[in-house]
Amino acid sequence: MTTSLDLLAAVEGLPRHEAERLLAAVTGRTRSDLVVGCPVRPEQRRRFLELVERRVEGAPLQYLEGTVVFGPVELVVDPRVLVPRPETEELFELACTLAPASPATIVDLCTGSGNLAVALAATFPDAAVYATDRSGAALAVAAENVRRNRVRVRLYEGDLFEPLPADLRDRVELLVANPPYVAEAEWAELPVDVRDHEPRGALVAGPRGDEVLRRIGAEVAGWLAPGGLAICEIGAGQARAALDAFAGLRPEIRRDLAGRPRFVVASR
Repeated sequence: MTTSLDLLAAVEGLPRHEAERLLAAVTGRTRSDLVVGCPVRPEQRRRFLELVERRVEGAPLQYLEGTVVFGPVELVVDPRVLVPRPETEELFELACTLAPASPATIVDLCTGSGNLAVALAATFPDAAVYATDRSGAALAVAAENVRRNRVRVRLYEGDLFEPLPADLRDRVELLVANPPYVAEAEWAELPVDVRDHEPRGALVAGPRGDEVLRRIGAEVAGWLAPGGLAICEIGAGQARAALDAFAGLRPEIRRDLAGRPRFVVASR
């Protein structure tokens, strides 16, 4: 019978750690099992080789694995949603640090896979968490992640604030968003595993790239409670636009771990 060591040694065109992750996804074995050597059934071998081929062709590793860990939760991801980035996990950590001790109402705009909403619901189990997205396909993934992690999140299909219950105005204590912030001209320059596989609508905001960010900034003050906090991820070169967009509040720019301006934080 073929062993994990045989398969890993035969893989070409992939870093070893990626091959190990794919084989772990197929077999359900730990990395320790794989590097020591364990039997691999014929159907697992076929599936593994299929995934290797797709990864070599550029499919995102997380789509092939099927799940990704994000903060305290594990999420299903597939081509209906973006792969959660480390920067967005930094947004989650920043929100947990800056939020009130026990926020009663949390809103996540452009929720996608539900990564921020689900992680925040797991962290603040007593909060009422609301999440919106204009993509029904993305919301289907978010709903699966809500069920998978046994948290409470109310999901709404629609554009930004539009589908939220009106009685949330002036009551939101924490609002987070990872909106589209890529400019149309930048689309062709994105890495192939992003451009050819991830949903364009979740990435591209418009000709400038800051269109969605500015729309959030124009409306957010009417939804935040006194003392409420909004945190949005922003793209490269958008710090000035973000400060302008949230000028009706008290905005500041926070940097990510690489030292790049990455988040606008605004309080009412």
